[in-house]
Amino acid sequence: MGKRVLSGIQASGIQHLGNYFGAVRQHVAFQEANDGIYFIADYHSMTTISDPELRRELTRSVALDYLALGLDPKRAILYRQSDLLETAELTWCLSTVTPHGLLERAHAYKDHVAKGLAVNLGLFGYPVLMAADILIHRSDLVPVGQDQKQHIEMTRDIAIKFNNAYGDILTVPDAYIVEEVAVVPGIDGEKMSKSQPDKAIHMFAPEAQLRKEIMGIVTDSTPVEDPKDPDRSALFQIWKLFADADERAEMARHFRAGGLGYGEVKRDLLERVLDYFSDARSRRIELAAHSDTVEDVLRDGVARAREDVLPLMDQVRTACGLGPPS
Repeated sequence: MGKRVLSGIQASGIQHLGNYFGAVRQHVAFQEANDGIYFIADYHSMTTISDPELRRELTRSVALDYLALGLDPKRAILYRQSDLLETAELTWCLSTVTPHGLLERAHAYKDHVAKGLAVNLGLFGYPVLMAADILIHRSDLVPVGQDQKQHIEMTRDIAIKFNNAYGDILTVPDAYIVEEVAVVPGIDGEKMSKSQPDKAIHMFAPEAQLRKEIMGIVTDSTPVEDPKDPDRSALFQIWKLFADADERAEMARHFRAGGLGYGEVKRDLLERVLDYFSDARSRRIELAAHSDTVEDVLRDGVARAREDVLPLMDQVRTACGLGPPS
């Protein structure tokens, strides 16, 4: 196998096109030539979701999505974060070497403070749990978008602090910055986000809902006969994700020439989305009908994950002086 690649998927909302093109597609591709480890971050979702049943539902939904979209649990490890209790133990060990000032620089914490929102310990210490997720598997690469690069930089800082205190135990990971994928706009033209599901396009939504979402993409009032700028069109930015280079060039030409109606493009987009995800949508329906399948995958995944992390945790405990003498 190639590099050891790890990524977490937060169970904080229904996944959408932005999640797929920004992360899921890459995760599925990585399993072909790398040692892929993926976890569903239900611990992390506790900073934003307080409903336990909703958390369980969203966790299962993420697992269904990944399996339907091609993640092979025989090649990659997929597990539920809270099932691997060793992560919580490593989080505490790392927290004892993490400077307060480092956590104060985290974007999420600073955003909350700037907005006058309440900050709890979970949100403040979020980067330490994230570091534990990564470091416990001795990950070489962590695929992230440019806007998440700080998470990896903080993880590197925490790993170095721990190694300086207790010996060269933790692997200092590198970020794999996914550069080629543009930010996917929502139907309002802003970045598609789980926190605003009414402005996202959900590839596994029922066809009627998916049609409503796509037909709801905001466009300007330019008359059909007038030229339009594809570079300023959220509709074009989404449409081109489902087109090859020649098709994108041709559609851009039609936009600039005039005579093209936005409704026509939306209808074409709907057909492309349904075609692109046709097999995955069918697989997801089949998987959802067999509820034990997902739990079997997660149960096997955490067993393999635990087998993977126990040697490192033994090293960590010994180095920190935890437990009886060896």
